[in-house]
Parts: sequence; structure tokens; C-alpha cells
Amino acid sequence: IIFPFEIEYFRKHSIDPIFEGNPSIDAIAFKLNAQTFDDFIKQNNLPNKPIIALVAGSRKQEIKYNLPVMLQMVEKFPDYQFVIAGAPSLELNVYQQYVKSTPVSIVYGQTYQLFKHSTLALVTSGTATLESALLDIPEVVCYKGSFFSMIIAWMVIKVKYISLVNLIMNREVVVELTQYNLNPARLYKEASILLPGCKQRDEMLSDFTKLKEILGGEGCSERVGSRIVNRLKH
Repeated sequence: IIFPFEIEYFRKHSIDPIFEGNPSIDAIAFKLNAQTFDDFIKQNNLPNKPIIALVAGSRKQEIKYNLPVMLQMVEKFPDYQFVIAGAPSLELNVYQQYVKSTPVSIVYGQTYQLFKHSTLALVTSGTATLESALLDIPEVVCYKGSFFSMIIAWMVIKVKYISLVNLIMNREVVVELTQYNLNPARLYKEASILLPGCKQRDEMLSDFTKLKEILGGEGCSERVGSRIVNRLKH
């Protein structure tokens, strides 16, 4: 298994799970290179300004409900540039219909690099919430959906949190703004207190260090591989 909170679930079903860590830590270390911030902005024709990343999901419905609220932050943080992480499954026009004349950039196939070179991230719930934390980028989790889809989710899903970071830590480390709580005023408030020099930012980064320890640190893939080899030998 790849999350420690799964241990109890499997034991309840008479299965003895093995947890050797989370492979995302190794995947990030493998895919990231020594690219500098200057290299990143030059490669993508970006201005020389600190970055706030917008990671609005990988499905059209997620983009529809979450990106417009995120884009309203652009004018509120004039000292930063906003860069959207383009999902490989979505064409450019999916984003452009919401971006219109808003001064933002879009990069494809570089989500890890974008996280690495960002000061802050606004992230739709999913694996990206964990990736942001593993790369030490403070984040605000944003998730809004259609009224009926959220009603169904609230009826079916019985967990305290929607982000992997909070589920793993079993407490609110990153703020989750869902449905009606995801509005420009609240998003601005939560984002502004995570900028450099803010106490909340330092606290979140400290929690991210603890998160990585809980997830077993680097070497998960090698530990799992060794277990498989040893099992096959016997």
C-alpha cells in the first residue's frame, strides 16, 4: 500500500498490508533535474517574476468550476505571475475560454518543474495536492463542482478531508476551500498568509517535513523491489 491511512482499512478486512513508503517521493526525485528558476522562465518565455502556480485539475468539469475563481487572484497579487499547469489530456482552448485576456501563462508537461519554481500553489484536490507538499510549495486546496455532484459526494464519501496531505496527517495542514467556501475573498485571504515572511507559511513547510517522514522518505521503490525479489527467492 502507498498510504499509511490504508493500514487500518485492510486490517479490518483481515488483510495484513505492507507499507514501505510512497513512490511519489522517488518519482519526483527521478523526474526533476537541476534546472534553475532562470532556466525555467527562459525555456517557457515567462517574465522574471516569482510564480504562483494554478493547478486546476485534469478534467473539463474541474477546470470549469475552479479555474475562474483562481484567475480572480491575478489582479490581487501584482508582484507575482500566474502560471497554469496544463493537463496533458486537455487542449489549450479548454483553458483559453476562461483565461480570455487575463495575463496568465500555460505550460504543459512540466508540473513538477512548475511546482519547484513556484512560491505558492492553488491546487484542485487530487494527487497534485501531495506533489505540491512533497516539493515544499505551500498551497491552498480548491475544489468546487456542480451542485448535484457535490451533494452526491457528501452523501457517499465519509472522510474528514479531501486532500491527501490532510488525510495522511489526519489533521488540517492545508486549508481546503470547497464549494461555496471557494470564493475570491476567502481564497485571497488564505493565499496571502502563505507568502514568504508569513508565520503560516513556515508552519506549513514544517508540517510538509513531517509528512515526508510519515511517507517513509526516499527509497520506497527500492524497498518494495527488494521485498518482491526476496519473496520470489523463497
